[in-house]
Amino acid sequence: MSEHELSQAQLFDVFSNARRRRTVQYLKQQGRQCDLAPLVEQVAAWENDVDPSEVTRTQRRRVYISLYQTHLPMLEEHGIVDWNPDEHVIRLLPGDEVFDPYLDHRLESQRPWHRFYAVVTSLGVIAFALTVFSVGPLTVTAAPLVALVLCVLVLAVSVVQHLSRRPKLDPPLAL
Repeated sequence: MSEHELSQAQLFDVFSNARRRRTVQYLKQQGRQCDLAPLVEQVAAWENDVDPSEVTRTQRRRVYISLYQTHLPMLEEHGIVDWNPDEHVIRLLPGDEVFDPYLDHRLESQRPWHRFYAVVTSLGVIAFALTVFSVGPLTVTAAPLVALVLCVLVLAVSVVQHLSRRPKLDPPLAL
């Protein structure tokens, strides 16, 4: 085993922490190199399920401290990244294809589900208000139907979200 060739046990240990997995995932997305500040911002956003622009100072600080003091040194020690604390630049070292099974590939195409729910709910509330005030063809008698359609739409978005987050399974091999 070479100096930076990791055993399966070492890989499990290194990637047992979500922040280390997310760090490697982000580096892969950014072309194998990034500065510390955008990495901190994105990891905090993933952890709090918000857009990077919505990350609070407290959330950012919590991630920064742990990456700086614990996770980046560990990734560097295991030969996964090259990190210079003075320059705040992190580089993913070659050989990262070995890490793919340990990474969360859902982060690659995260959809803003909260926006889908907000749009569906807003449209439903508007339609329901129009029925209550009998605007246009919508009358008070249509209110239960509008409420039912709204519930079905929210359920449909929930099902699509659930199915999109399920891990992709390889089809069984034909005999």
